[in-house]
Amino acid sequence: MKTKDLKLRTKTFAHRCVKLSLTLPKSTLGNHLRRQLIRCATSVAANYRAACLAHSKAAFASKLSIVIEEVDESEFWLQFIIDEKLIPKKLIDPLRVEASELTSIFISSRKTVQLK
Repeated sequence: MKTKDLKLRTKTFAHRCVKLSLTLPKSTLGNHLRRQLIRCATSVAANYRAACLAHSKAAFASKLSIVIEEVDESEFWLQFIIDEKLIPKKLIDPLRVEASELTSIFISSRKTVQLK
């Protein structure tokens, strides 16, 4: 997958997570989950863009590690929302699948860079 495509895909993931998080109930838990999901999902896109500007392979791999952590955390919060039954599972599952796919892509990319 090309850099341009992944930039768009991570940005789209962030937008979709933000939109979903805005539908969470206005409660202590809903507010907490909204902030957490928005923070980590937008961080995926921002840190991937930063990785693309890395000045070395080591810096690129390091930034990708942050992306991997943030996308995995996004998936955690999405699952937590399902567990708490705050939003129907069928609405969240496409985002969980996307988070899982992005995690796999970035882990593979990091391994490739570290082998070179």
